[in-house]
Amino acid sequence: MNYLKYTQYVYLLIAVAFIYDGITKLNDPGETAWLSFLIAGVSIFMFFFRRKFSRKFDDHYKKQ
Repeated sequence: MNYLKYTQYVYLLIAVAFIYDGITKLNDPGETAWLSFLIAGVSIFMFFFRRKFSRKFDDHYKKQ
């Protein structure tokens, strides 16, 4: 279960990749960048969501 602590950081890597993709699409007039920024936002939300529940489960297991 130790690997779950590190998988939340994958969401940050995904967010960085889609932010970069969105910025490059902003410079190209034929592309729309809003989807890349939306996916980046969801990835950042998932990072904090998983982080919060990871800490909650850790606290629960420490009490037992």
